[in-house]
Amino acid sequence: MDTETSRSLAEPQFDRSLIRWFMRRIGNPRISVRLWNGDEFPVTDERPVACMEFRERRAMFEMLRSPSLGFGESYMQGLIEIHGDLLEFSNEVTAAMTTKRAAGYYGPKIRSLLYALNRNSLDRSQRNVYHHYDLGNDFYKLWLDEHMVYTCAYYDTPSATLAEAQVAKLDHVCRKLKLQPGQKVIEAGCGWGALAMHMAEHYGVDVIAYNRSKEQVAYARERAAARNLDGRVTFVEDDYRRIDERCDAFVSVGMLEHVGLANFRALGALIQRSLKPDGFGLIHSIGRSFPNRMDPWIVKHIFPGGHAPSLAEMMSVFEPQKFSILDVENLRPHYARTCEAWLRNFDSVADKVAEMYSEEFVRMWRLYLAGSSAGFESGTLQLYQVVFTPRGNNKVPWTRDYMYPEETGIH
Repeated sequence: MDTETSRSLAEPQFDRSLIRWFMRRIGNPRISVRLWNGDEFPVTDERPVACMEFRERRAMFEMLRSPSLGFGESYMQGLIEIHGDLLEFSNEVTAAMTTKRAAGYYGPKIRSLLYALNRNSLDRSQRNVYHHYDLGNDFYKLWLDEHMVYTCAYYDTPSATLAEAQVAKLDHVCRKLKLQPGQKVIEAGCGWGALAMHMAEHYGVDVIAYNRSKEQVAYARERAAARNLDGRVTFVEDDYRRIDERCDAFVSVGMLEHVGLANFRALGALIQRSLKPDGFGLIHSIGRSFPNRMDPWIVKHIFPGGHAPSLAEMMSVFEPQKFSILDVENLRPHYARTCEAWLRNFDSVADKVAEMYSEEFVRMWRLYLAGSSAGFESGTLQLYQVVFTPRGNNKVPWTRDYMYPEETGIH
């Protein structure tokens, strides 16, 4: 037998062994694997939920070299294909990896390194915003709800649609802040303005909302004018670090993930300067149950400069300023369902998105939305809402009944 023949016989066995070794490392998910030569085999004895196909041999080595980047970029380029439901595949693999790595709490030295690596300066923050949020309002209109809300929805009833759940989330935030007519509210990171307009329209408050995305601010101003709210809501195209007003309530929904760990204390100091002694604040953020770095593929392709903090890390916003924490709620299952709804909407307009951008862009966003839903479903990711007030404020509710008095008979 010549050398070339021996190599051709040995390679499939070698490739299978590499894949099986890798699958053990990530918890043996219930999937099958198909190699570029058509050879297919299950990872476990259980029925596979989907098949992962390597269309070229180099994709296997890219994934082995750097699992997150290698898999993500190979999928984007079509070198890896998923046969079956992408969300089911993502749920299965993420759940397996989460179970395998349950003991992965890292030490203070790495935590200190993360602080050093997450110094989002004003210029860097602007570039990060442009990368994700200035893709174009027309893109997001295709698959978000009618209110253009791009944060976790609140499914207060099992039958709620995405749009209904997003309105319920806006109201859930307002109720937690105990908003009263005539109050002044500062919002840091306002997206397309849905919360600011909801607060002004339904709670009679005046809102100053900050956002660095030119596209989003332009859209928000246009919508506010159409709803005759432009006298009650002011949208400021600037960084949250420029805030210099005093307010009765401070709210930030979906911005903390982009602030950078090194800037948490400064954010807390800004809130302390802004919030009146009897004011209330709420921060809504993607988080983790223990400190960890963001996924490398997500940081490179989706959210550069992003970090999902643990509750302990979030406390560096509140504790140095001696804020009193009033309420912490985790909406993790709601975000899994939200991302699933976004994925369904995105899939229904994938052809239009491909025309606007590219097929690789479509595959990147499908993987991002499916992976995000799986992250929340598995508990890899959390969604925290933290309500707080300055130390010494005794005008605080004694129970949570104030949030939904109509359900408790309180008037």
